[in-house]
Amino acid sequence: MEILTSSVNSPLGDITVFRIVNEQGSWIELSSLGAGILGVGVPDRNGVIDNVALGYADAVSYIGDGPNMGKCPGRFANRIANGHLFIDGRLYRLNLNLPPHHLHGGANGFQNQIWNAEIIDDGVRFSLVSPDGQENYPGTLTVTITYRWSDNDSLTIDFEAATDAPTVVNLTNHTYWNLSGSDSGSVLDHEMKMKASRILETDDTLVPTGRLLPTEATPMDFSEFKTLGKDIFKDFHPLKVGKGYDHCWAIDDWRSGKMSEEAVIIRDPKSGRTLTIDSDQPGVQIYTANWLAGSPFNKSGKEYADYDGVAVEMQGFPDAPNHPEFPTQFLRPGELYHRTIVFSFGLY
Repeated sequence: MEILTSSVNSPLGDITVFRIVNEQGSWIELSSLGAGILGVGVPDRNGVIDNVALGYADAVSYIGDGPNMGKCPGRFANRIANGHLFIDGRLYRLNLNLPPHHLHGGANGFQNQIWNAEIIDDGVRFSLVSPDGQENYPGTLTVTITYRWSDNDSLTIDFEAATDAPTVVNLTNHTYWNLSGSDSGSVLDHEMKMKASRILETDDTLVPTGRLLPTEATPMDFSEFKTLGKDIFKDFHPLKVGKGYDHCWAIDDWRSGKMSEEAVIIRDPKSGRTLTIDSDQPGVQIYTANWLAGSPFNKSGKEYADYDGVAVEMQGFPDAPNHPEFPTQFLRPGELYHRTIVFSFGLY
């Protein structure tokens, strides 16, 4: 395993970039900005290694970008309705950076901060201390995100957090994947299958109502392989509201602390590449990059278009703090938040 480092100056300070190459020549690139993924290079059916993670031409473009490209949002990924967070009967009013709601930890969330970083044997460990009151969250939260890259093209991400006061936490990674190649265009011909037969019902602002609905016989059904584009433009209200898939599915038979193997599988008929995702998270937000147009130029120096990637965000349920019926995302002193996501690349 070879790990190389470089540095990029930015308005926030120096950004460190790590390139990790395994014995097969496959590689990942990580950034200390947002503890993010800049690229993942894996072979296609002909042995050609290409980057399958969307990214920008300029490392500084990742600061404050709308898509949160490749980064780890927090302290609470996804939406909190009306920015209202109740803990032990006390109301905390969070930043309304997606009016009227709070999204991805706020405008100054974890994705827009430079993390401390240390190299470990097979990867990089990022760490961050979020002070009490940051984006109006209570408690000082100490976070580590550890990336490990294996010789069989498997990327493991471990998220850990501890607090000195009751708070909430929901961590994930927001990489957009395109298994044909990061700058190759639409992913709507990619095929996806999930172990998730229920979806969180949402209102027209994509905030959960609290109900879980079966996906059977709807455009949200991915119990068997289906192209992302097959039903995405159907006359189906949830898809019209989101301009495509931007919804959270509940993982079948989820139990706290238990890894769900092959929770999501994506495959690309053109390249033969597959992406298999295992996780102990209760939900998965599938986002088909419905609003990607207008983001910074890609690594080929061109503009991205809508639907050029798909984000698979293994996470706790959005707005969970306001729904006691959802798996809890509360964290108290003395407890350890620990979640894992494994992205495994292969061929079929």
